[in-house]
Amino acid sequence: MEQAFACFVEPLLLQVHFAWRKLTKENAVHDETAPESAVQNGSCVRNGNLKITREKRKVREQCENIRRKSSGSRRVSQPQNGEVVEAVTLFEVVSMGKRAMQSVVDDWVEAYKQDRNVALLDLINFFIQCSGCQGMVTAEMFQSLHKKDVMQKMTETFDEETGLQYKKFMAYPWILTVTWPVDMDNEDYPLIRTGPYWKKFKANFCEFIAVLVQQCQCSILYDSYLMDTIISLLTGLADSMVRAFRHTSTLAAMKLLTAVVSVHLNLDVSKHNAQRLYEVEKRRSGKKTDYRLDQLERKRKEYEQKLLEIQNMMNAVFKGTFLNRYRDVIPEIRATCIEEIGSWIKTYPDAFLNDSYLKYIGWMLYDKQAEVRLKCLLGLQGIYSRKELVSRMDLFTSRFKDRIVSMPLDKDHEVAVQAMKLLMLMSQNCEDVLSAEDCETLYQFVYTTHRPLAVAAGEFLYKRLLSHEGDEEVQPKGGGKFGASTDQLKRLIRFFLESELHKHVAYLIDSLWDWAGNFLKDWECMTTLLLKNAEEGGEALSDAHESALIEIILATVREAAEGHPPVGRGAAKKFLSVKEKKIQLEDCTKITEHFIMVLPQLLAKYSTDAQKVANLLQIPQYYDLDVYSTGHLEKHLDDLLREVKDIVDKHSDVSVLEASSRTYYILCSEEIAIYSQVDHARTQLIDELMRELNQLLDGFWQKEEGFCMDAGEISRMHSALRRVAAFHNAHDLTKWNLYDKTLRLLVFEMERRHLPVLVILPTLQCMYFSLLWQLAAVSENSPKETLFSLRRELRRFSQICMSFLHHKEKDVREQAFMILCDWLLILSHQDSNSNEEAVGLLDCLPSTSLQEKLLLFIQEHVFMEEEEESKDLTEQEERQDESCKLDDLHKKRSLLAAYCKLIVYNVVEMTAAAEIYKYYVKTYNDFGDIIKETLSKTRHSNKIQSAKTLILCLQQLFQTHAESQDSSSGVDFSSASFTNMKELARRFSLTFGWDQMKFRESVAMIHKEGIEFAFQGAAGVGGKCLPPNLGFLLIISEFSNKLLKPDKRLVYAYLQRFVAEPLPCRGDEWQPLICYRNSLLANEDDESSVLGGSGEWSPVGTSKMSSFKRKLSNGSLPETSQTEAASRAPDLQRASPVVSAAGKGRKRLKSREVHLQQHLPFLCPGGLRRRCCKDEIKTEAVSEEGQAEDTTEDVDVDVVGADQDS
Repeated sequence: MEQAFACFVEPLLLQVHFAWRKLTKENAVHDETAPESAVQNGSCVRNGNLKITREKRKVREQCENIRRKSSGSRRVSQPQNGEVVEAVTLFEVVSMGKRAMQSVVDDWVEAYKQDRNVALLDLINFFIQCSGCQGMVTAEMFQSLHKKDVMQKMTETFDEETGLQYKKFMAYPWILTVTWPVDMDNEDYPLIRTGPYWKKFKANFCEFIAVLVQQCQCSILYDSYLMDTIISLLTGLADSMVRAFRHTSTLAAMKLLTAVVSVHLNLDVSKHNAQRLYEVEKRRSGKKTDYRLDQLERKRKEYEQKLLEIQNMMNAVFKGTFLNRYRDVIPEIRATCIEEIGSWIKTYPDAFLNDSYLKYIGWMLYDKQAEVRLKCLLGLQGIYSRKELVSRMDLFTSRFKDRIVSMPLDKDHEVAVQAMKLLMLMSQNCEDVLSAEDCETLYQFVYTTHRPLAVAAGEFLYKRLLSHEGDEEVQPKGGGKFGASTDQLKRLIRFFLESELHKHVAYLIDSLWDWAGNFLKDWECMTTLLLKNAEEGGEALSDAHESALIEIILATVREAAEGHPPVGRGAAKKFLSVKEKKIQLEDCTKITEHFIMVLPQLLAKYSTDAQKVANLLQIPQYYDLDVYSTGHLEKHLDDLLREVKDIVDKHSDVSVLEASSRTYYILCSEEIAIYSQVDHARTQLIDELMRELNQLLDGFWQKEEGFCMDAGEISRMHSALRRVAAFHNAHDLTKWNLYDKTLRLLVFEMERRHLPVLVILPTLQCMYFSLLWQLAAVSENSPKETLFSLRRELRRFSQICMSFLHHKEKDVREQAFMILCDWLLILSHQDSNSNEEAVGLLDCLPSTSLQEKLLLFIQEHVFMEEEEESKDLTEQEERQDESCKLDDLHKKRSLLAAYCKLIVYNVVEMTAAAEIYKYYVKTYNDFGDIIKETLSKTRHSNKIQSAKTLILCLQQLFQTHAESQDSSSGVDFSSASFTNMKELARRFSLTFGWDQMKFRESVAMIHKEGIEFAFQGAAGVGGKCLPPNLGFLLIISEFSNKLLKPDKRLVYAYLQRFVAEPLPCRGDEWQPLICYRNSLLANEDDESSVLGGSGEWSPVGTSKMSSFKRKLSNGSLPETSQTEAASRAPDLQRASPVVSAAGKGRKRLKSREVHLQQHLPFLCPGGLRRRCCKDEIKTEAVSEEGQAEDTTEDVDVDVVGADQDS
């Protein structure tokens, strides 16, 4: 074969024509090759060209015969859409993946041994096809060309005449020329294609390369022909400016080097074994031994020679491909390089584990793409997980440790998680690599909201700080059987208190749960530590440590019983497997059996501490209440009820009373056996509470109607009312007639205004709960008298709350507002158990005056800034002042949220939100999330009305700004208030997101309303005078980028109706109109520049306006058929009247309009017409495919080889 090639002085032209399609029902690849055997007579090649058509056809037929012969052994059939497609080429076989890769490679190796040139061309075609190339490959034998001439020919150019791209490069012993159409650069090639057919292509491609090297390692791998050609080919393709070539060849080269590294390892082992055998045989004596030594010596030298060749291959791939591509502009290519170098270092550390290779991973830790950073971290995990390799990483660790420590803060969650896991491995296998400050920083990630990162940080915290591994032999003094667990608990408590995040214990426990679940479920140890006295020996817990431990107990009980993360971390609830459900039930049973006996003791010990008791009283809600009866533990139930009753008598704290009330509610389930026992205890407790309240009320009415109440009496009445209100929230106390008692107190306050605040607040709550229970009791059979009576009570209560909105005490005003908002929301959405008559009688929507009062209240109590007095405060006073400010902000947020719910659920008119939206930018840090959510919810319920509310907000602000300006000088566009308006409009625009189709009607409505408002006052004088609100166009121009192109032209045409005559531009008076017009034409080539620089407006004739045939007056448009849209094609070109100077620049626009004629009509919001004009507006057809910006596809030529900052 080689002699035949050598006989030609001139290059032998091997033309390989192939064009493959996307393997659909016409999937076929035609390869035509002219190998040496086809042209041995020498008559069919003259100076690289075929002279006559007959000779060309003859060569092609011979090529086809040889192709069928060489590939016949790997034919495979694959059904495609009912037809059978026969896989002939390597590319088709690998793409289909229907045969074992080993047999495919064996077939190719056999073909290579028969005719290596044909087989190599087959392999070259394979790599070219895998790049998605739809073109032609021409191969010239490198025989007589001088090296200098060859290097000049190694180019990649574009032929403008033919529209083809050429790439010529060396694949020794051939010079390959690949020709392909420019449309190949559409970023569509097998490696990145989606769909079921291509999803396994990358895996099959990588497997093919690995198996190819594996099958060739015993023979043809070292023939100085195969690997030289493949490496030259891949290196040449990897240097291409075309992404498809670069990506595919880089992946192939990296996988090739990975496979060669494995071969190198095998050879190294074989050489080492041969050396050992040689040394063993050398100790022996005899003729046979000398022969054996000669054999082993030859074997060893053979291995050394192969190793040298393998080393040269590795160097060639690394220097030719990796060094150029690890910094490629395509992140997938960079990620591939980094992933493979990590594999090489882990597989063959003797050759690759040094700073010369590690530096590339370190540099790419700073990559802008998360995918690349992630591959770096995964590669380093494989290295740091092996202790024998860590000792050789000292320089790398010292150089890049700070970067790795900062990466848990990465914006990509997966990168942050893997960085934390890497730091865990570094902490375990590298001594003192992390300082105490580093560890303290990493510990705090247990409080993050992203659960995978928090769990990884929990592992770091547990193994670094809490784990007692190795400490079992040194038990704490006096620890007993819980010694080790007690020590762990104290470490956890100490960490929790030192972190100063006391309200986040649930997050801490959730982070540790996967790693310290058994330790955190040791409730016996925890409660023993709480109940232990100092006299019993050992160090007793301080008060702060006891409070923290009780919070930890509650958090662990909740985690075990509910089985899902706390609020704000992951999904609200997760689906549990059968095994997880079984564990959850076992934990619930364990919790119940333990705390049934221990909880009364804990309540008795801490009965005077409100915070501890409030937390302990939440534990019974996680009980399995059937254990009381099945385990005959009613005695412990009596103990619990007795302790809870004692706590209610001692405390008036809201949290304690609500926890006690909820405990009774949980235990009073009618389905369980202990109901009667608990109900009897509850009734006795409420009787005592009501008896105490009645005595206090009787005394109050007898002492000159309350004018002589002292502080003690006020405190007792306050406590009694609080207890009753807490229980009335969860229990129906209607039979105790609480409504009449509270009504009398509130009426007295309305008339006299002498009741203390401590009495008014719980009284309001009691009356509110009483009416709610009455409302809930309404059924289908409720008599009309009851409904009318309830209706009178509801109205009376509403009047009381409205009067309290002006109370002198701020707390009373805020409480009345909150109750009134909740009350209105409940009444407007109640169904009264399907009783339509009751719904009609009890339905209550706020009047206009009430809506105005509610809005005024919000403006005064939420958005009005309070004047701050500058005082010299101590550090403790500053902390108290800061705490008061936070509490005040929380109250304001609650008030605003309550009012916004009325807007969202249509209890008050949506236009009321305009007053709220005015403060969006100004109060963004405090209330931005609430206002933004309100805007989103209202838009979801009614897009058009929501858009009108936004534009109303901006109109009101503009009018206020205009009124504050000097009428002679006009509107000041540079003032701070006008700048704030523009910023507010920009923020509103951002809320529409990227989906222009979704909110096109809303955006169009904003422009329509804005244009009409801007030209108010100009129609009376023929439109020639300057409209007073013209500056408003600058505001709505912020929404222009949210319009689709057809909508922009439609809005532009509507704008032109208000400028019917040419108006000379005098100074900056008409600048808002010019700017707004340019914003609508920003993407219409050079139209904006022409319009922006024109001295006067072009006239717009009425004939052009009459061509618009569709009214836009009712907020929506009916769809138009394609035929009807096509019939209006001539009018589309007249839809946007523009000055004649822009005519040439509109060629591309016209071509787009022709394309738009073939699609669905523009569904534009109605109302886009001037009030005083009878003309109609015709819409423009557009499809959903045309919603995105029409940008010309550039050729995918990436800039490669950016410098790497070391």
